[in-house]
Amino acid sequence: QTYNTPALTTLFLLADSVEWMNGNGGLEGMASRCDRSAETLYGWAEASSFATPFVEKPDERSHVVATIDFDESVDANALAGILRSNGIVDTDSYRKLGRNQLRIALFPAIDPDDVVALTHCIDHVVAELTA
Repeated sequence: QTYNTPALTTLFLLADSVEWMNGNGGLEGMASRCDRSAETLYGWAEASSFATPFVEKPDERSHVVATIDFDESVDANALAGILRSNGIVDTDSYRKLGRNQLRIALFPAIDPDDVVALTHCIDHVVAELTA
């Protein structure tokens, strides 16, 4: 055994993930899930009074990880903390940028309907924080 020998569990999870992806439309299906999630999140941010997409040009935005800026009325770190304390994880900002923002995963394994629910959760938390 060497340091580079993958664990059996890792190989099992890889095979399971590939089978799930292939069973759900393959590469096209996975890209479609990411596209739907990106449309939801970026559309929400563009329509929001307190959030905007970090990347201004739509054709340059990632459909895998989205970064959303918040205006000064919203403390993104407090928002991320509240989301995390309620089981919504992996919405932290890029710390080195020092911006008031959330970075949100749009990976294929994330159900696009969960992204819709996330936008509703953010709206609810922000309404409570700014009330």
